[in-house]
Amino acid sequence: MGLYLLDYGAGNVRSLANSLKKLGYEFQWISSPDDFAKATKLIFPGVGAFKRAIEHLQSRGLFEPLKQYILSGRPYFGICIGLQVLFSSSSENPGVEGLGIIPSPIQRFDSSSKSVPHMGWNLVDFLDPEEKSKEGMEEKAHYYFVHSYRALYNSANIAAAQWVHTTAQYGQEIFIASVHKGNVFGTQFHPEKSGEVGLRLLNAWLAKSEERLVGEPARPPIARLPKSQDGLTKRIIACMDVRMNDDGDLVVTKGDQYNVREKEASSTSTVKAATAGAVRNLGKPVALASRYYAAGADEICLLNITSFRHSPLHDQPMLAVVRTAAESIFVPLTIGGGIKDTVDPDGTRRSALEVAGEYFRAGADKVSIGSEAVFAVEKLRASGRGDGTSAMETIADAYGRQAVVVSIDPKRVYVDPETYDGPYKSELVLGRGEEKGKAWWYQCTVSGGRQLKDLSVVQLAQGSEALGAGEILLNSIDRDGTGKGFDFDLIRLVRNAVSIPVVASSGAGSAAHFIEVFGQTGAEAALAAGIFHREEVKIEEVKEAMKLAKLITR
Repeated sequence: MGLYLLDYGAGNVRSLANSLKKLGYEFQWISSPDDFAKATKLIFPGVGAFKRAIEHLQSRGLFEPLKQYILSGRPYFGICIGLQVLFSSSSENPGVEGLGIIPSPIQRFDSSSKSVPHMGWNLVDFLDPEEKSKEGMEEKAHYYFVHSYRALYNSANIAAAQWVHTTAQYGQEIFIASVHKGNVFGTQFHPEKSGEVGLRLLNAWLAKSEERLVGEPARPPIARLPKSQDGLTKRIIACMDVRMNDDGDLVVTKGDQYNVREKEASSTSTVKAATAGAVRNLGKPVALASRYYAAGADEICLLNITSFRHSPLHDQPMLAVVRTAAESIFVPLTIGGGIKDTVDPDGTRRSALEVAGEYFRAGADKVSIGSEAVFAVEKLRASGRGDGTSAMETIADAYGRQAVVVSIDPKRVYVDPETYDGPYKSELVLGRGEEKGKAWWYQCTVSGGRQLKDLSVVQLAQGSEALGAGEILLNSIDRDGTGKGFDFDLIRLVRNAVSIPVVASSGAGSAAHFIEVFGQTGAEAALAAGIFHREEVKIEEVKEAMKLAKLITR
């Protein structure tokens, strides 16, 4: 008898397993229907499509035993998809029935005035401010959400309202952030990815005896007024380009306009003869990631920019980096590099979905796709539709679009504003200030910016969204490493072209640049690398500046 975890196949449940290990709790996995009888506490975490979760439970014979476990009155904690399966249905997959424990549907966020997925750190409101049992949750704390579908809060729905524990607001929509009734507790957010506040929540639930976790009487529905604004904060992401150096070790590096080797030593340079021409080494990936987590980074991004010796699945050092980092970092972790269909040296074919799955099982929450997204969008534009085989499509179908990030590397193409009448006329940016009189459009590239493609940044961003991307990581070849600030024109162009979150990247040189990019473009997040590695700007400084600008409160 004891604590059990249920994995429906989402892959990213390793994050919760690491959290439990960190907190000192032992657990077992539900591997067969018989295991439910042994469980005295059950946690069901995960992300992904409602239909896939239900079908997986049914195919393994776990659906009915799970329902009976909950109805038996034993403690249950559902996280994200583990919360949503409690409801009767989801508009994500009409005709698919949930457990029906909570008699209400799950519906998609309205994306007409905000980005979807709802992604980032948001405040929660207790439905009853006088409630004595807060289940380890903290007032005025931010928790990490990542989802496209939600249970809308509606006090008129008495049956469902009895379950509501906390709500959150995104845009003008108030939705259920957590439920609590009797033995059932569930969160739409991810406590295992909510840093120290999330660990405290998990520990509070786990530390309670089974007797204390059951028997909570049904509360009467409570009417409440909407908040004046949502509590979603802007995100700061620390990114590390990881590659193998000439000695075979994985190091964090950073290029000067994508060149990651030190310059040759000269009488006027500061480069030492011993490191001239070597891969620039700015630290070890796990150590830096841990430092950034401690400094308050909202997310960590690890991009493998080295050439794979065999194939991504045989690149064990990088998988080991992810696995080790995930054991002590409790914010979202994005992994990029090699997320594509490959062939092993022995001829074994490996799909992008298989590669992504290995990283998810190692502890990643999202995968970043670069050049492969360009090739897929080219096919989409040639045929008029996706064929279901691209990395974006297969991974989004299995794990949900919130798990798919597309990294875009565009560069400016200058044209004559008076005579240009080409295919990208509608995307032209007219220069101002020092660039007054100039005009340009943004051309996409592959292979780390080394190869140009006949594709504009808007075409790639919109095509990626259509194929399943849940977030755009928007780089700028022109601004990379310059310290001049983000390219506002580029970011606004893409932000206005898609309805998924956009991460601004390339060009940050001061804390003020982060404040400016959020104020000027509406980007949901901003990323930096070299300035954080070299401590020219510290994450703590950026966060403090954002607090003063009232962009965040956490």
